[in-house]
Amino acid sequence: MEWWFVYLLLGAVVGFFAGLLGIGGGLIIVPALIFFFTVQDFSPDRILHLALGTTMASIVFTAAASLYTHNKHGAVNWQIFKYMTPGIVLGTLSGSFLAGILSSKVLHVIFTVFIFYVAISMLLKLISKPGPGADLNQHFYRRLPGKSGFFAAGSVIGVISSLVAIGGGILTVPFLTLCRIKIQHAIGTAAAIGFPVAVTGTAGYILNGVTQSHTLPEYSLGYVYLPALVWLALASMVTAPFGAKTTHSTQAATLRKLFIMLLFCLAIKMLLGLFG
Repeated sequence: MEWWFVYLLLGAVVGFFAGLLGIGGGLIIVPALIFFFTVQDFSPDRILHLALGTTMASIVFTAAASLYTHNKHGAVNWQIFKYMTPGIVLGTLSGSFLAGILSSKVLHVIFTVFIFYVAISMLLKLISKPGPGADLNQHFYRRLPGKSGFFAAGSVIGVISSLVAIGGGILTVPFLTLCRIKIQHAIGTAAAIGFPVAVTGTAGYILNGVTQSHTLPEYSLGYVYLPALVWLALASMVTAPFGAKTTHSTQAATLRKLFIMLLFCLAIKMLLGLFG
């Protein structure tokens, strides 16, 4: 219980940025929990599992809170959500099986290269100047993929999200903006898509951790550490709506810059991890 304030503060920070950018917050929570669990002297060979499982469970609450606010602003494209969710669920469930086939080194390299590619693509699009009279949002629905395209994209996002415990927004937002979806709507839709990612991923971590209960700390549900989850969820559900409201009062260019900065920070972190 003496750690309640640390988890509460972490949840408050993550919740705000999750609502602001449509991400689950796993990029911040996972490394923080690894550090906190290490200090608390949890079993070393279970710390990463607990950090990933607890993070995924916390994203359920963060995604629900930010989704509610984004939907009130009409920023959730439910048609895209309907097309992507089956692929999201399938991909998230498949992530654990894929981890057993590919080495972590290969997955690390693929993910790092992909994030750099997305970040650079968004940056080039931001700094490029459209031609006279060009409207970047004009006829963007013609550029959207069909049902199979959304299913395939959802599957890929689901696999990666389950492997690294992210809500999917870090991949969904760039994908939708490249399809010429307005940035605020891309963020709102990503928040909605993050919910099934989190629910499915949490179920997987709980089921996989049940058989290891003898090696886990007290008050763990599978690979979900409940004391941390409670405080993370409480704080994030309070601050996520504030972040979501800020999204709709912020200029699109500013949001794009913030998201590009986040992508580059993640890519650099992943690249350094390859040599760590």
